[in-house]
Amino acid sequence: MSNINTHFQSFISDESGQGITEYGAILAFVALLVAVVFGFANGTLQSAISQSFSSVVSQLNQLNSISS
Repeated sequence: MSNINTHFQSFISDESGQGITEYGAILAFVALLVAVVFGFANGTLQSAISQSFSSVVSQLNQLNSISS
């Protein structure tokens, strides 16, 4: 019986999985925060991101035509 108690006590005191749990909690919080921001933006954030990506693609295409 003491062998079971020893294993149980070592299991309870082991904190090796604590880091991954904390990272998971942080990731869940960030995902929730992003969802709230997108909820309040009502499409304005989508158009801003789309314009930003279009601008980057345009600049990369210009660089590609210069180097060719």
